[in-house]
Amino acid sequence: MTIKAFVEQEKKTLKTKLSSFSTQPHLVIIQANENEGSNIYIRGKIQDCEDVGIKATHVRYPITITQNDLLKEIQRFNEDDSVDGLLVQVPLPEGMDSKMIREAILPQKDVDGFHPLSSMMACTPKGIIDYLHAENFSFNGKHAVVIGRSFIVGKPLASALLEKDCTVSILHSKTDLLTKHALLASADLICVAVGKKWFLSDEKIKPSAILVDVGINREDGTLFGDIKPGRHAALQTPVPGGVGLLTRLSLLKNVVEAFEKRQSRS
Repeated sequence: MTIKAFVEQEKKTLKTKLSSFSTQPHLVIIQANENEGSNIYIRGKIQDCEDVGIKATHVRYPITITQNDLLKEIQRFNEDDSVDGLLVQVPLPEGMDSKMIREAILPQKDVDGFHPLSSMMACTPKGIIDYLHAENFSFNGKHAVVIGRSFIVGKPLASALLEKDCTVSILHSKTDLLTKHALLASADLICVAVGKKWFLSDEKIKPSAILVDVGINREDGTLFGDIKPGRHAALQTPVPGGVGLLTRLSLLKNVVEAFEKRQSRS
């Protein structure tokens, strides 16, 4: 099943589920930047919410907002019982402590899944795992290689794959070439999240391998992934129209999860 078809199917399921609820889940998106990429992404998130029946509130602040004032605004939404999910869109204004901002959000409202105490999985790893499940990928004992060690994708994805009983190798900028090539050649699953056009290009891989491309690279107005297209593999996720759609879907699922947990506590 293509990622687009999978996402459409999952959104229909969510919409049916939410139509039976007496109230809508509520997501608040905080933005304090003037980044056009963020604007596009937020519009997509809001449309996704409308598609399935989630209330989305977009709150914009000037880039001149101080960190202390932004923390106060986060706390205001933390204390608002009508808000189920809260996220702060990156990038943040220059000079802000991103870790402090992330961890200011209550764990039970952290639908990005970045808070160390959040029960929700980070959206990109969650989307990848869910899609691989739908593709009947057998995680148990498989060798998974994750290229990249960011807190948003690389590390939480590696952890999630370990939970699925994969044998996981993490490659990064300090990994030597011999090790890199040896691990790639034996991998059943390769996930690349480094933000470099065609970082994985001609390396030897198994024809049975699954390639997950997390990269989004813009060059002369065109989008490129981290993996060169057309690799001889069992499955290669596209860019665009790939992992980005899965990430957005996972955000919806996390908002619904946060809503259901709040309902069970009340």
